[in-house]
Amino acid sequence: MATKYIKLFLRLAVSTAMLSAVADRFGLWAAKISVWGNMDNFLRHTQSILPYFPTSLANTGGWIATLLEMVFSVCLLLGFKTELVAKLSGVLIACFGLAMFTSMGLKATLDFSVWNAVGACFAISCMKEKHWEIDNVIE
Repeated sequence: MATKYIKLFLRLAVSTAMLSAVADRFGLWAAKISVWGNMDNFLRHTQSILPYFPTSLANTGGWIATLLEMVFSVCLLLGFKTELVAKLSGVLIACFGLAMFTSMGLKATLDFSVWNAVGACFAISCMKEKHWEIDNVIE
């Protein structure tokens, strides 16, 4: 019984965190609390954690990651294909973590709770009980 509420909480925690980061990239947070504030700053950050990639490829990766984060976040919020989307989200965040690790070191990944988010995603993907999920309504 408690598992369905834990899964719901994890879905909300992961999806809102990813949506918050996306909102920051589009300047939707106030400047004084923003990390990037706009997409140009985010893409510069992406280039800094992917220094071994050409700028155009790092920028493309930044845009693809942003689009995937938006789609995955909405799917997790709605509970659509939850197990699959949670796995894909975990892989996406792990890729970000590996890029951070190679360019900034282990501490940066720990400070940004990257591995906690990856763990939360994979935990969601293992929980089969449905609660407030579109998949539950469709099946």
